[in-house]
Amino acid sequence: MCSTCFSRRGFLASAFAAPLAVSGCDEAPILVSDEQAAQMGQEAWDQIIANTPVSRDSTYNSALKRISGGLLQAAGVNSEGWEVAVFESDQINAFALPGGKIGVYEGMFGVTQNDAQLAAIVGHEIGHLQAEHAQKRISAQIAKDAGIRIVAFFLNMGGVEYGREIAAALGVGVDVGLLLPYSRNQELEADALGLRTMASAGYDPQAAVALWEAMQAASEGRPPEFLATHPTPRSRIREIEEILTTL
Repeated sequence: MCSTCFSRRGFLASAFAAPLAVSGCDEAPILVSDEQAAQMGQEAWDQIIANTPVSRDSTYNSALKRISGGLLQAAGVNSEGWEVAVFESDQINAFALPGGKIGVYEGMFGVTQNDAQLAAIVGHEIGHLQAEHAQKRISAQIAKDAGIRIVAFFLNMGGVEYGREIAAALGVGVDVGLLLPYSRNQELEADALGLRTMASAGYDPQAAVALWEAMQAASEGRPPEFLATHPTPRSRIREIEEILTTL
């Protein structure tokens, strides 16, 4: 084997390993402070409010505030300064942002059939915040971007053929193989935290199973689970049923 071929292969192996090392840990270091994350959350919240009207439905808003307050208390979270809002959209979705922001779209109320099912949704979102998932996702993205920039630099310095194409493909590989599965794990962790919180607040956590059965019926054209950032309803139901045996 020629020394040139060997060095090129060794160089490529080292290059591909670099971003995996910075973003492939099960528990990546958090690179942003709580204050920075809260500022990002506030900016995102302001943008959502600017683009999506807040719902005027008093029934939806009162239900969300009442359920959120009980869940936060059960989770031992100081609810002072938290913002909770229903947004005027038929999206079947909800979200949580650092700094104490929870949003639920009106479309979610068309799927949830009772307070316990809505508590499963809100408890899940509170779980994301408790586990600092937003900070971890931001940190993972920072690590990924930094790693790929380093690899691209050395590919160019090393005169590797198709260096630009390799760097671009490497970014896709990190997304598919590392960052997205980590996000799915976060979803399951938030489920576990949310189920425990709703049980502590006096809601039947079994309602989460009925909720996801309804979500499965309402879902259309989901992407394959391998490339999805959320587990499919079927796999989520299976995981929730396993968690319920530990409560």
